[in-house]
Amino acid sequence: MINPSIVNKKRLVFALFFICLVFFALIIRLGWIQIVNGEELRMLAIRQQTRDVPITARRGTIYDRNGKELATSVTKFTVWATPSEIKSKEVVAKSLANILEMEEEEVLSTISQNKSLVRVIRWIDKEKANEIIKEKFRGIQVAQDFKRFYPYDNFAAYVIGHTRVDNQGIAGVELKYDKVLSGLPGRWIKNTDGAGRQLPYGVEKYYEPVNGLNVVLTIDEVIQHFTEKAIENALPKTKAKRIMAIVMEPKTGDILAMGVKPDYDPNEPRIPLDSAERERYESLDTNEKQKLWNQMWRNPIISDTYEPGSTFKLITSSSGLEEGVVEPNSPVYSPGYATVAGQKIKCWRYYRPHGHQTFTEAVQNSCNPIFIEVGQELGAEKFYKYIDAFGFKDKTGIDLPGEGSPILYSLSNVGPVELATISFGQGISVTPIQLISAVSSIANDGRLMQPRVVKELTDDSGNVIHRYEPKFIRQVISEKTSMELRLIMESVVSDGSGFKAYIPGYRIGGKTGTADKVIDGRYVDGKVYSSFVSIAPVNDPEVAVLIVIDEPQVFPRFGSQLAAPIAHEILKDTLRYLEVEPQYNEEEKEKYQKEEVVVPEVRSLKLYEASKRLSDNNLDYNTEPMNVESGNMVVMDQFPKPGSKVKEKSMVILFVKEESQ
Repeated sequence: MINPSIVNKKRLVFALFFICLVFFALIIRLGWIQIVNGEELRMLAIRQQTRDVPITARRGTIYDRNGKELATSVTKFTVWATPSEIKSKEVVAKSLANILEMEEEEVLSTISQNKSLVRVIRWIDKEKANEIIKEKFRGIQVAQDFKRFYPYDNFAAYVIGHTRVDNQGIAGVELKYDKVLSGLPGRWIKNTDGAGRQLPYGVEKYYEPVNGLNVVLTIDEVIQHFTEKAIENALPKTKAKRIMAIVMEPKTGDILAMGVKPDYDPNEPRIPLDSAERERYESLDTNEKQKLWNQMWRNPIISDTYEPGSTFKLITSSSGLEEGVVEPNSPVYSPGYATVAGQKIKCWRYYRPHGHQTFTEAVQNSCNPIFIEVGQELGAEKFYKYIDAFGFKDKTGIDLPGEGSPILYSLSNVGPVELATISFGQGISVTPIQLISAVSSIANDGRLMQPRVVKELTDDSGNVIHRYEPKFIRQVISEKTSMELRLIMESVVSDGSGFKAYIPGYRIGGKTGTADKVIDGRYVDGKVYSSFVSIAPVNDPEVAVLIVIDEPQVFPRFGSQLAAPIAHEILKDTLRYLEVEPQYNEEEKEKYQKEEVVVPEVRSLKLYEASKRLSDNNLDYNTEPMNVESGNMVVMDQFPKPGSKVKEKSMVILFVKEESQ
């Protein structure tokens, strides 16, 4: 046996030390992995071995104040795929495409992605979902999902708003109360191997989603219908750019109706309703489309300001009456103009001056020089105190997104001319919601309430989780001033420019307004806002109504001629609906008092049959949705209910849908 040489011994020792060093390094590395990084790696392994399919929570329903569903979530199904589990992707893609009525290439591309979980399609119906489940495709899962649905299409679009495809609120109440409505999503969790295949003895858990809360609005679906019908009918007559209307309950600040025409359909929020606008939309690029969407979804009643014109004279009148500057019967005189700081400011009827009149008559005549005098008597500081008290310096705080801020001079910049123009409603810009809130405070014995559109939140069982109480802001004017001004407003309708809002048997108060439109800081010839604000009944106001017509294209453009008739139509239907009894004077009794009739049962009838039965009973009708064909439409519900007693020629609302084939 040959003894190893010294060189070989050295090599053996070196190899021994090297092997020991490697083993020592491996032990250190193993310890580092097991002890230092052990918990993190364990979590990563669990995550790699887990497939987590999201289960959408049911978004809460939006109801009107009487429980009518205005926005709901319909049950649909979403198809998910785990690409690593699908063995024959071409075969699965072909079968899925056939069931889902999709392009085979599109399905194949989706299920071939290098991802652990992909969504094939969203919101399929139950029949297609059952077909897919029946086929038992490996790597394909079907999960329950929900799609937002607005049963009355564009009804109350600017109040309700709409959601994105992921059911996240993007406008209106849907946005403002998104966290409340959304709920908490659930999870379907299962264990898989490294290739994504489900382990036969793995853990599988299903976590139920928590549904969102329901939102109950202050909106009354019937009054909203009256409002939208009135402004939709007026749009082609006035040829206006748009028409806005608000109905408020003065005693609570509740918004009973809020409508803007033209509007959009929340079910298809990106597609304009107008055919010409739809054609233009198709030719726009992405940035231009985004601008169009923002404009289309913007609620001008909340977000946009305008010069209120003569409707603001109610604020000047309130301030003057409260401070004792004038009394209702104070004698005043107008030569047809007022000279302020060397400038002549004309009355709208300067060519035939109103001359001698009482202050009440000056309000009826909307005589600018008289209001200039009241503003000068008050002085800028005192007048601004009332402007602030009525809420024209701040936002109202209404529970809708995107509220705009008023635009007015700072007190330090108000000179004699600025004070004069503000006193008759120019040189100050407010939002429609601010103006209706201020006028409602006049109707509410001087008490300013915060406007609101949401009453309460409820769960799926109907239990009230949270109730939003009416919020009193401040006392603006005294009850005495409130009553004096309401009587003056009544005279505007009975004897003045607001006569087209007159309704026999009801005490209607109002004020007309026509103001030049400001664009880019300048008044534009030929473009005006025609408006009318009203309260009813004057002795115990139940509602306040504001109508604003943006850029009417017919003549004359006065609010008295264009806006007052719209308010008349809304008030007539609303007061009857609220069962406010008419109180006719002797002349009105002889001319207008009608007999009562009983509303017949027309539910389950076809629309043409229902209309004939109502006509036979001397009743009018309208449908929801509006402008439907009578062919296959069936009446699902009606208001008032069968057996109710109403006046002849009263309006019956028929809720219809197409007869199922």
